[in-house]
Amino acid sequence: MTTDSTEPSFAALAAKYRPIFERIGEGSLQRELDRTLPFEQVQWLKDAGFTGVRVPREFGGDGATLPQLFELLMELAAADPHVPQAFRGHIAFVEDQLCRPAGTTRDEWLTRFAAGDMVGNAVTEIGNVALGDTRTRLAGDGDTLTISGSKFYTTGSIFAEWIDATALDSRGVEVAVLVSTRSDGVVVSDDWNGFGQRLTGSGNAVFSGAPVRADHVYVFSDRFPYQTALYQLVLVAVLAGITRASANEAVHQVANRARTFSHGNAAQTRHDPQVLENVGRIAANAAAVEAITVRAAGSLQAAFEARGADASVVSDCKRDAELRCTEAQVIATRLALESATALFEGLGASAVIETQALDRYWRNARTVSSHNPVAFKARIIGDWLVNGTEPPYEWAIGIGRPSAAQGGVTPDVRS
Repeated sequence: MTTDSTEPSFAALAAKYRPIFERIGEGSLQRELDRTLPFEQVQWLKDAGFTGVRVPREFGGDGATLPQLFELLMELAAADPHVPQAFRGHIAFVEDQLCRPAGTTRDEWLTRFAAGDMVGNAVTEIGNVALGDTRTRLAGDGDTLTISGSKFYTTGSIFAEWIDATALDSRGVEVAVLVSTRSDGVVVSDDWNGFGQRLTGSGNAVFSGAPVRADHVYVFSDRFPYQTALYQLVLVAVLAGITRASANEAVHQVANRARTFSHGNAAQTRHDPQVLENVGRIAANAAAVEAITVRAAGSLQAAFEARGADASVVSDCKRDAELRCTEAQVIATRLALESATALFEGLGASAVIETQALDRYWRNARTVSSHNPVAFKARIIGDWLVNGTEPPYEWAIGIGRPSAAQGGVTPDVRS
């Protein structure tokens, strides 16, 4: 196993980025009300080097560990949950490069990230697409390659210099392709119309013969082994931030509430023991979600440090990371939604005024937690504990085909 003895302290990282998080938080409500994408706020983070927070110092980055990164992501999500989700694809591609052997292309990427370049995400295809299928194609050979196709849920791509897109090459092999957003033949749209997380840049991306460098193509199956767990834990960190923001909002609302109910327990809401108990429970929920997220991030760090170790060690660390992140998702989903609902207890009808947008905590938490159904995740944990069944490390979404028993063909799903 390998470790980095030059990692920074979290206090140093917080001192660098926390003032920017606070600036981002100051305008988050108005951006939500106006549906204004956080282009300026993302640029603040790029300029400060947040795109290189995991990049080793020798390349100009911060050299942060994964637990440190996730602590930062939770703080950023408490300020504005859209922004860390927009960095989800970037975080994964940086991790992929960190896990690759040293080389010119890897070093170029790490240097770019430290200088502020950002990577977006383009994997999912919508419409009449079979489960496990990919319609996007990489054509050509040698240095003359192009990508064509359409993706949705392209989170962060509208803010990014690069898009990490999946496609099938001429041999039918699934590959990950890095495409410059400055290229002709790339159009990214802000047409995400969900009721929550509206500002993540999760709309449509269309590639029309966009050029691709040969050294920017990676076989998808060669990506770093704990990628699914890391992708999921970024969403858990967003839920942790939303839960903390709900707690902060509960404190603010109760502390500043002048009106009270005749059948309450005190002349002022701020002294009503039932209302105070509710605030305390929301705060405890936030602490619990933060703790389980950091614990799961520790398992990701162990998987990172196991690169190059014996295959059995890598496999055990990969499984542990998947299970710890799955546990975190189960807990974070329940507590984030519970807290966003409990926020309204004891406040009255004025709490639902649109200009306060207190509903955004529930809407955003519900949207984030819908990416990967939590019911399946709880079953996966139980199946491992009871039967020793390996968790799925990759999964796909699409239109299912009938099983063989139903007269159809069982799809070849990544697992």
